[in-house]
Amino acid sequence: MTTLTGRVQAAPTGLIGFDTDTKLNLSIAKLFRQSGYQFCLRYISLNAENSDDLDEEEAQAILNAGLALMPVQHVRYAGWLPNAILGTQTGQNAADNAIHVGFPAGVNVWLDLEGIDPNAAPDAVIAYCNSWSEAVAKVGYVPGLYVGANSILDSQQLYANLKFQHYWHSLSIVPNVAVRGYQMIQSDGGTVHGVGIDKNLTQADADRTQVQWLIQAS
Repeated sequence: MTTLTGRVQAAPTGLIGFDTDTKLNLSIAKLFRQSGYQFCLRYISLNAENSDDLDEEEAQAILNAGLALMPVQHVRYAGWLPNAILGTQTGQNAADNAIHVGFPAGVNVWLDLEGIDPNAAPDAVIAYCNSWSEAVAKVGYVPGLYVGANSILDSQQLYANLKFQHYWHSLSIVPNVAVRGYQMIQSDGGTVHGVGIDKNLTQADADRTQVQWLIQAS
């Protein structure tokens, strides 16, 4: 597999970026960079690679435009039920798809945790998350957790029961991560340059830890 040209970097604080489910090209990515955006998150598939999701060509175009890049895996349908086996399978797919795109080790690969059946037991969610994290970390990526609506876990569980050390706050009203807090905050959504996006802001958490992204080698 080809590795994307770039270097892994701890994200500086206070930078504005975006996440989108829309495929980008070099021209559009350059427009975002010219508009002050510094980074981008694009989706990788739950299962086999989907043609609408991030691929090597798009990833390299985003990097060539001067945007840092991280992958986030699609969420499941609303009302899904987590378990440890599903977490391992889904995490392995995330790792395989990130490798296929060409991400080097050390980059944050993000789990989108939201939309869970409200009757799901917290222990099942914890088992899913930790199995996913182990599968992604096993190949050298750094697991990150997007905390969205209906993610079940409370503030203390997010901190004390999970193997994650990188957290991303969604637009939804969600618990704070006890002790350490968040490293990236999703703010408002909208359409920019014809692309539907959510804006995001980087920050250091209470442990002075930051997200890890891929940026064009200087």
